[in-house]
Amino acid sequence: MVFQIISIFILAAFYGCYFIKMLLQKKQGIRTDHLGKGKAGLVRFIEITMKVVTILLPAIELLCIALNISKLPTEVRIAGVCLGLAGTAVFITAVITMKDSWRAGVANDEKTRLITTGIYRISRNPAFLGFDLVYVGILLIFFNWLLLAVSVLAIILFHIQIVYVEEKFLAAVFDGEYKDYKKRMNRYLGRRLI
Repeated sequence: MVFQIISIFILAAFYGCYFIKMLLQKKQGIRTDHLGKGKAGLVRFIEITMKVVTILLPAIELLCIALNISKLPTEVRIAGVCLGLAGTAVFITAVITMKDSWRAGVANDEKTRLITTGIYRISRNPAFLGFDLVYVGILLIFFNWLLLAVSVLAIILFHIQIVYVEEKFLAAVFDGEYKDYKKRMNRYLGRRLI
């Protein structure tokens, strides 16, 4: 029961942050969700597939929480709780740091700022890192093969989104500023030794 309550808290805080940010931006006239919108070809496919998987995964996570089945030892489940809580904190910090530049998907028709301060001084992609940590955390708490498959698929799709969509977009829009930032900062965690 304790693992279920903590996991519901993790998901509520994580997705609550996501949807509250979307609503706050909507009130300001900012469209947050750009996944697949106005795109074509591979970029559209990547973003739409990512969106479908990220809608499917929380439904599977909630089912796993309701069933409360796990074959992993308690110590591994506790590690999952730690990862889930850390991922939620990282994600919330990333969303707050981004301010009004935060988007889901690339916004080809909007001008935003390149954020390199706060948590973005230790990760180029802390929001994605937060997603990954939450997914792995919930997986460790309620391990089963379906949850493993969908979690791994989501993590792979996020990586593909970063490498083939977001990094190309940022390099095109912010040119030298992004290239300099990319040289200094690792994709997920840590500074580079230059």
